[in-house]
Amino acid sequence: MSGQNSLVAKRITVTGGAGFLGSVVVRTLNARGCAHVDVPRKEEYDLRDVGAVRKLYRDFMPEVVIHLAAKVGGIGLNREKPGELFFDNALMGLCVMEEARKAGVEKFVTVGTICAYPKFTPVPFREENLWNGYPEETNAPYGLAKKMLLVQAQSYRRQYGMNVIYLLPVNLYGPGDNFDPRSSHVIPALVRKCVEAVRAGEKEIVVWGSGNSTREFLYVDDAAEAIVLAAEKYNDGAPVNIGAGFEISIRELAETIKELVGFRGTFRWDHGQPDGQPRRRVDTSKARQEFGFTARTEFREGLKRTIEWYWERNE
Repeated sequence: MSGQNSLVAKRITVTGGAGFLGSVVVRTLNARGCAHVDVPRKEEYDLRDVGAVRKLYRDFMPEVVIHLAAKVGGIGLNREKPGELFFDNALMGLCVMEEARKAGVEKFVTVGTICAYPKFTPVPFREENLWNGYPEETNAPYGLAKKMLLVQAQSYRRQYGMNVIYLLPVNLYGPGDNFDPRSSHVIPALVRKCVEAVRAGEKEIVVWGSGNSTREFLYVDDAAEAIVLAAEKYNDGAPVNIGAGFEISIRELAETIKELVGFRGTFRWDHGQPDGQPRRRVDTSKARQEFGFTARTEFREGLKRTIEWYWERNE
């Protein structure tokens, strides 16, 4: 499976391939010349159902699986539906990887989450710190469900010799993101709030938390490139961070989005709401060394593209 063109002739199935990240991964694969890329739709294949997953493998007969399907959201959704987020994500991963093993899939790429890291991980987060504590409480059920897929991946590699790789991306953003206020992450949530405030002539926006926590963000096209590079070139069982190698406070992020949108009012920080994990920034050296990935999209430019995309679709 090594080599730049290792995927071109392969039958590839991308779960979640119609979603925010998945659609860009599919586009990236097609741009590489991959002609056999299938996207199972959740209406037809419920990945929590073993029978549906078996049907998926019978129908598509993939040689490579990129498992991106997930139930995901921001702090609000994690507080509201921790049970669903744990159960659905754990069950999807368990079923899709186990049935891939039974179907003789050559390579399985699974994507975890930065939420899997302990709450007080030293910055920058290094892969070897992954098991040194419990995740931040508000998103621990989601983070642990995705972390179990690393245990499954490494167990299957040891017992069955299955080539499963596990990637740990930071928070993603970009055109096509989820802007639903009930479940969105911080960037689309702030973009929507600022755009709506401009339209309504409002002078104040309420933002959760203190604004002091930091986050790292990766443009969706860069994330897709990292996943495809890893699928082409990486064949080891150790997890790999996928990030841009910087951190920004939520307060500075809000001010940047405010400027780019053209909102002239003020923010009121709701200290009664949680900040989430205090700091996030990952060490990206392993991805660079193992499969040559470096993020290319400058953050401000990525934000501009995201805001323009949202404005155009919400005139």
